[in-house]
Amino acid sequence: MGGELANRKHNAFQISTTDPKFKIYRRLMHGGLNPRVSRDYLPIQTEELHTFMKELESKPQNFKQSIKRNACAIILKVAYGYPMGGYEDEFVNIIEEGFAITADLATPGKWFVEFFPWLRFLPDWFPGAGFKRYAREMKEKLALVDEKPFEWTKKQMASATGEYIDSFTSKQLLGDTSYIDPSQKEYVVKWCAAALYAGGADTVRYLRTLTSSIFYHDHDFDTDRSTGPDQTVSALTTFFMVMELWPDAQKKAQQEIDRVTGGNRLPTLDDYDSLPYVRALVKEVIRWAPVAPIGLPHATTQDDVYNGYFIPKGSKVIANIWAITHDEEIYPNPSVFEPERYLGENPQPDAFKYVFGFGRRSCPGAHLAEQSLFLNMTNILAVFNISKPKNPDGTEVEPPIVWSTGITTHLESFPCDIKVRSQHLLASIH
Repeated sequence: MGGELANRKHNAFQISTTDPKFKIYRRLMHGGLNPRVSRDYLPIQTEELHTFMKELESKPQNFKQSIKRNACAIILKVAYGYPMGGYEDEFVNIIEEGFAITADLATPGKWFVEFFPWLRFLPDWFPGAGFKRYAREMKEKLALVDEKPFEWTKKQMASATGEYIDSFTSKQLLGDTSYIDPSQKEYVVKWCAAALYAGGADTVRYLRTLTSSIFYHDHDFDTDRSTGPDQTVSALTTFFMVMELWPDAQKKAQQEIDRVTGGNRLPTLDDYDSLPYVRALVKEVIRWAPVAPIGLPHATTQDDVYNGYFIPKGSKVIANIWAITHDEEIYPNPSVFEPERYLGENPQPDAFKYVFGFGRRSCPGAHLAEQSLFLNMTNILAVFNISKPKNPDGTEVEPPIVWSTGITTHLESFPCDIKVRSQHLLASIH
């Protein structure tokens, strides 16, 4: 329904690995999001981080909404150089509608054509073929999601002033892509740019307080879709929760940051190697609450045998990521938030290796997401204290730990007390 009839089969997350374009997509996205290139987006991340911290200071009770706005603003700027105007922004509306449609098209069991593919050959006027008319209508709306932001960027690049925010789209359109047929270049860049924010489906729709889940279209090829923006939203929300629950970890991280920065400047990515405890804290947030607990389905590309169990080619395989990150043999006392587990002579495995996906479809934006998490967490800890709210009688309010359900999970709303610990650093934000 979504692939053939709604023309999403060339979407970067749905294209078959046997399609010649798959390798081109992969090369373009990994080349445009590798660790070296990701640093080019630091000015964007820093600017939006400062906006985020100003919102934390002025409206701390809305911290979760601010997290989502921050992630959405970053990915729109990184993908297209587009400055998000607000929660009612035109592009946010277009993207929100696009992902609502995509989720509907991918609803398991809703469309008979998924079970009887020959139905797609019925003429539109045939009784019961309303699904084809619906798919055609949705195809036109979904085209806006791919076309409108892309065309906006091209227009900015061609403007008389020549002033535009450098982005993934502009870099790829102007860069050396000799491995792509020139006649196909814009087509490929358009789909790859759309894939950057496609991972933010939950982010965008949460901005409008809607309930949603990331879609998955069932193909017979290996697939993973670890979502960069969505990972960031979920991880940062979890970060606020664990800082409440484990104040000692917060204090240790703040002491390390103050020692490195002298307490008179904000931490930057250049401090990365000097902040081992903070790096460990970021890893532990990802391990303690992986945003996609069971990942997304893969398919075996050949017959396999695992622990004596025969798995034929084409079988759907689901990686239980939550079970891995909470395996007591790998991570002793897994329910305890303990950054120290990654330090010392025998550190425990880095959860980043699997929470962002596996194989050829592992998230190409993982470096960008990790970079964003590090910057956000270090700066928040440098400027703010996070703690449990208190009742009128002085007793602490225990935050409820309630998770949403679906392919991706998020903490439901919980109370959090956020107070400025350094007015000097806050004032340094422009």
